[in-house]
Amino acid sequence: MSGETDLIKLYSSRILALAADIPHLDRLQNPDATVKKRAPLCGSTVTVDITVRDGRVHAFGQDVKACALGQASASVVGSAIIGCNRAQVETARDQLRAMLKSYGPAPDAPFDGLEVLMPAREYKNRHASILLALEATAEAMEKAEQADCA
Repeated sequence: MSGETDLIKLYSSRILALAADIPHLDRLQNPDATVKKRAPLCGSTVTVDITVRDGRVHAFGQDVKACALGQASASVVGSAIIGCNRAQVETARDQLRAMLKSYGPAPDAPFDGLEVLMPAREYKNRHASILLALEATAEAMEKAEQADCA
């Protein structure tokens, strides 16, 4: 019974509220880069479109097909992403990974809302889904930067 109680706590009302209100769900018409990431264990996917101006995210769109935890993560990312540069996105991705896998602190602002996912540390099978939005965005930032240099 304890495991079931822990799982219920994991899906808190705050996580469910984030999952129900994901910003930037419209795909972009002419993105600078698009990246689709999939979590092999659960099949969750996140597709990210971005446009970049002066090294910062100017426009963002995402298609999220994930569990509530992956949706909550995408919601926080979508709320914070406009105006961020590649270093901020990569730092947030690395900090989120460390928070989940190494019991590190929550990511720095503007991604500090990801702290709501701290209870997921104990559920390793959910980590990949939680990381999808930031992994896809970091890769999209890199692709956009490379395309800009070409």
